[in-house]
Amino acid sequence: MTIIYLFKALDVATFRSREDHQKQIQLEEACKSGLAPAEFDEDGKEINPHIPRFISSPPCLKHQRKRISHPNNTSSRSSRVTKTFQASKYRKGACENCGAMTHVAKECMERARKVDKSIAADEKKETFETAERDYERKRDRWEGFDVSTYARVVKVYEARDHARMKYLKEQKLKKLEKGDQNDEGAAIDESEDDLRLDEAKVDEMKQMDFAKVEKRVRTTGGGSRGTVRNLRIREDTAKYLLNLDVNSAHYDPKTRSMREDPLPESDPNEKFYLGDNHYRNSGQALEVKELNNNAREAFDKGQDVHMLAGPSQVELLHKNFKVMKEKSMSQWKKTIIEKYNYVALKDPLPRELLLGQSERQILYDRAGRIIKGEEALFPRSKDEEDI
Repeated sequence: MTIIYLFKALDVATFRSREDHQKQIQLEEACKSGLAPAEFDEDGKEINPHIPRFISSPPCLKHQRKRISHPNNTSSRSSRVTKTFQASKYRKGACENCGAMTHVAKECMERARKVDKSIAADEKKETFETAERDYERKRDRWEGFDVSTYARVVKVYEARDHARMKYLKEQKLKKLEKGDQNDEGAAIDESEDDLRLDEAKVDEMKQMDFAKVEKRVRTTGGGSRGTVRNLRIREDTAKYLLNLDVNSAHYDPKTRSMREDPLPESDPNEKFYLGDNHYRNSGQALEVKELNNNAREAFDKGQDVHMLAGPSQVELLHKNFKVMKEKSMSQWKKTIIEKYNYVALKDPLPRELLLGQSERQILYDRAGRIIKGEEALFPRSKDEEDI
């Protein structure tokens, strides 16, 4: 009964004439088709025109809907802990663990250490107001972070880079002065010129941390630290950018391979990259392929070898196999020569067999009989095997 009375009240409150009702229907159809803008409710949200009015209009369940507050509404408070004063020795009444005055040892979150050892700074709890936050905003670790506080870190790095550049320039000037004194005005060697050009390039890159890599090198006397330069420069062009044509060589981003030549029409002497297939069929790639095939055949015949598990063993077996093959081939050749008494070397083949043609002219009739010329005589071997 309550629902019936509610719909009756809605009909009475929203009573309109036939013309107004027709206009309302046309407006709803225009909103559904996108020709007219959507209507807004009391909260300022768009009303979905595809939802029936008897569902969107009755406010009977409005109190159960999720309350949406304005973004500028400050209804909650958050706190942040900042460091204030840094003491140099332990003070009476401070935390017995870290030495801060703002909490006791029971509430300390620092690592356990002795008293008067690594005194921590005092903490200040700042409370500030925030709006009602959603799921992601509640878990945002940078909520309320002030970007201007990072300016101090930027200044430290800029001062370090400036000092580094100044030191490098001084060292470069010292090297130039020393070289001029030693040479006494003579021409500088080409190697020194190349070295100075390399130093100029490094100086241009501002000697950033990524320009060199410190890594340990394993030696017989123990590990030693060395500097390894990054050989990749900014002028390098990726192979998938050599030819931007869509129908050119295919590049597989998963394996980073480009089998075909991206520039097949250009001069091969001027090209830096010729495709992966070119490098797979040239150089040491053929030797590795031969090693792999030999290891696979040896494994099929019962040998316990593997190219990846024991590469040294595979290479040694391949060398022994090549030596044995050459020895067997030479022995087989020697046996053949002894058996046939150097016939191949003593009696050379006729000119007709070597060239495959002659000046002899032979005419045949329809039946295949010789009309003019002599029948060709094919040479036969003196050996028993020639049947």
